[in-house]
Amino acid sequence: MTADRYVSQKQGASGARRSRWARAASAALSGLIAGFTALCVAELVAAAVRPEAGPVTAVGGAVIDRTPPAVKDFAVRNFGTDDKLVLQLGILVLLALFAMAVGVLALRHRRTGAAAVLVFGVVGAVAATGRPEGRPVDALPSVVGALVAAGVLYLLTGRLAPVPVPSPAAGETGGGGVQGAFDRRGFVIAATTAAAASAGAGLVGRRLQASQLAGVSAARGDIVLPSPASGAPAIPGGADLGIRGLSSFTTPNKDFYRVDTALVVPRVDADRWRLRIHGTGVARPVTLGFQDLLGRELVERDITLTCVSNQVGGPYVGTARWIGVRLAELLREAGVKPPSKGGRADQIVSRSVDGMTIGTPVEDVMDGRDALLAVGMNGEPLPFDHGFPVRMVVPGLYGYVSACKWIQDIELTTFDAYDAYWVKRDWSREAPVKTQSRIDTPRPFAAPRAGTVPVAGVAWAQHRGIARVEVRVDGGEWHTARLAAEAGRDTWRQWVWEWPATTGHHTLEVRATDRTGATQTDERVGTVPDGATGWHSVVVDVT
Repeated sequence: MTADRYVSQKQGASGARRSRWARAASAALSGLIAGFTALCVAELVAAAVRPEAGPVTAVGGAVIDRTPPAVKDFAVRNFGTDDKLVLQLGILVLLALFAMAVGVLALRHRRTGAAAVLVFGVVGAVAATGRPEGRPVDALPSVVGALVAAGVLYLLTGRLAPVPVPSPAAGETGGGGVQGAFDRRGFVIAATTAAAASAGAGLVGRRLQASQLAGVSAARGDIVLPSPASGAPAIPGGADLGIRGLSSFTTPNKDFYRVDTALVVPRVDADRWRLRIHGTGVARPVTLGFQDLLGRELVERDITLTCVSNQVGGPYVGTARWIGVRLAELLREAGVKPPSKGGRADQIVSRSVDGMTIGTPVEDVMDGRDALLAVGMNGEPLPFDHGFPVRMVVPGLYGYVSACKWIQDIELTTFDAYDAYWVKRDWSREAPVKTQSRIDTPRPFAAPRAGTVPVAGVAWAQHRGIARVEVRVDGGEWHTARLAAEAGRDTWRQWVWEWPATTGHHTLEVRATDRTGATQTDERVGTVPDGATGWHSVVVDVT
């Protein structure tokens, strides 16, 4: 073998390897484009079905439904209100990896690879129809998207078939060879066309959905809430201490916490909305529209809501001025009696338009507290994020057993007969809010100057009220804080203690006592199954 021929063969082998890698990379890209196509086409079809039927949303919802409580608690604790975004990004990353793997598979087994894309459609369809609110038509976005994607992958990988190319040694041997090259130009044109067409479909789908949502948003903006027959008492002048860094007494809507399982916030048309009240012990079933509620006697109350996922010192608590109809009155009109008066039902199961179920004790709703079907929040119709057009608000109970958003159905039943969504996931059936307190200022690891430092925060024990708040430094004696004026036993209460701070590293702790005389425990317990306990502490370095 001559040296020139050896070099020629070596160059040919090297070129073949580069071509194989190029084909494999192009196959992976084909899979990505096919996955992109599936999502974009599904987005377009979902515009005709409903946004919640989109595959990412459907699969994400199914993941949430099957996630252990400890994992959900971890996600809420570490990602806060971004937990849903993190989940969706995770789904997209897994989809991208799956799509690339299928693309590489299709390089050798074209039909098998294209068929594997249909797995994506099956998963999405099962997830969409398997949701509590799922309907057979919800399978369409995933199925149609997967079928189109399978066709795209089949066509693109067809462009990767090797074409004969004369080998460098052909002139010497009188023969020819194949190096595994493919029609790069044809592939690029096909891939670009597929990607552009898919993006166009997705854009049209997004615009159609945006147009639909804009109509619902405009309708909400046209709603004028009637003046409440029973207005909220004026907030006492001393209820908000006005200390920098301290949470305001009333939480603005934009800052109010949101914790739920909805990956897509329901946009309900108030004109089409209906609420049904039925079930055990209901003598006269009731169906109400939104205007029916507005035509009833409305009450306005300041109420603090708390999420059971709130860690000690956490942010998932806020106070708003709610407007709504007393739920107890509606239940009495339907013939419902509380268990203490011989009623047959001890649980209210409220159902949301997104399939969420929440179980609330009948006795608590009908014991005289301001349990509301709320239609307004801080002077405006409920924001979509917080349950428009109607939600439940029950003071004194954690949200997962009381605060059903986007409510559409109320069924009277018993705790023995039915376990609501969170109870099936190891949370307690009943969950009264625990007495808690939080230091808002100084912040953790702050460096205030020595001298008088205001230590301030909020405390809450809804439907019992706060009687005393105490602060201590470095495990020393407890000092009684000054309480802000009380706006009601269903709201939180601000407090402040003027600390004569000295230079050094210090730990501040707070505890509250409610009006029943119970002082919050120092025992640290996690949120599962019925809310966290323990004293909130903050470490600071005084300079």
